[in-house]
Amino acid sequence: MPDYKRKFFTLDDYDLTDKTVLLRLDINSPIHPLTGEIMGDTRFRSHIPTIDRLKNSKVVILAHQSRPGKADFTSLEAHARRLERLLGRRVKYIDSICGPTALNAIKSMKSGDILMLENTRFFSEDVIFEKEDLESMESSNMVRNLSSVVDVFVNDAFPAIHRHQTSLTGFTNTVPNIAGMLIQKETEAVDNFLHASSKGSIAILAGAKIEDSISVARSFMERKLVSKILVGGVVANAFTWASGTSIGKRNEEFIRNNNKNVEKYLDICRDILKKNGDAIVMPIDFILNPTLRRISLNERIPDDQIIADIGPDTIASFSREIRTAKHIFVNGPMGMYELADYASGTREILKEIANSKALKLAGGGHTISALEMMGLKDKIDHISTGGGALISYLSGEPMPVIESLVKSRDKFQDVK
Repeated sequence: MPDYKRKFFTLDDYDLTDKTVLLRLDINSPIHPLTGEIMGDTRFRSHIPTIDRLKNSKVVILAHQSRPGKADFTSLEAHARRLERLLGRRVKYIDSICGPTALNAIKSMKSGDILMLENTRFFSEDVIFEKEDLESMESSNMVRNLSSVVDVFVNDAFPAIHRHQTSLTGFTNTVPNIAGMLIQKETEAVDNFLHASSKGSIAILAGAKIEDSISVARSFMERKLVSKILVGGVVANAFTWASGTSIGKRNEEFIRNNNKNVEKYLDICRDILKKNGDAIVMPIDFILNPTLRRISLNERIPDDQIIADIGPDTIASFSREIRTAKHIFVNGPMGMYELADYASGTREILKEIANSKALKLAGGGHTISALEMMGLKDKIDHISTGGGALISYLSGEPMPVIESLVKSRDKFQDVK
């Protein structure tokens, strides 16, 4: 995996006073299906430090919301209003991206002004070149027109760093590309974990999304990034099933119904267990739903019961591993934490992590939700805003946005 650390421009490298800054954000948010209201502003808040840093610049915001064909594919007018309330500053919405209306509005800006352009995905050029080379993007109207009226491109869209799309990577060679404060903060936190000694580093992979967690587990083991992986939730069920232990009909059906290519991922689990069995720490007891019965691993799980949480022996086992760890990555809850009867495993493991002196990195929407619910969010060193982006980064996959930032620095470092 490439070492991107400090190989791209950051806001510390430029004085952008009175400059026109094209700022790419990721404020893609859940939209209420009936009212059309934005549900939650976590991603908006994550970009406020970057916007505040640019308070003496002319800021032109590029962002997207959903994609064509989805119910939440809407304009960014409401997003502009939400950001305006959070900043306490006017954010002028422009229902254009790179046409005369947008270009004229940008040219008439004064320092301190903020414009939000229309949803980039309203414009086919944002995604039509996704599989094409950079030259195709640079010839687009979006890149040519906007590059002609801005001085720099600041990219702060960490949740989209694994995408190769025009509004994210198309400006690589046209104007200097600079990492915003969120991208800088996120990449530094993830790199600190990835480059730490594997001795004393552990990953806790849980939740219901087995594809992501199993892919990360394989990558971590192959690259020797952690010494142990603790598995919980449906991820643990998959590993348990792959090991040859029955997990009951309802749990098998849940995995099959909610994940694609199940056999492929079970085979990956088997391979991981065969090569690194001692490094995978699996549950040894469970709590079942709806009976609340505790059952140990060597007992048969009834076909009509759901594994809803890890049991007390597993909590004790996992806690011992956490107490000796120096670096911890956690993604996913131990079970059905939303229900009080099945929240114990998630609560106790997150409390143990929060009280640890280790460097703690957390990711995933349900992980964040559980930390907030249990009042532990402030005790985690870094909570990532990225979902698929974080998983892709940790798995060692190419990061087109980061690569774009690196290439742009190489091109513009003598021009600065």
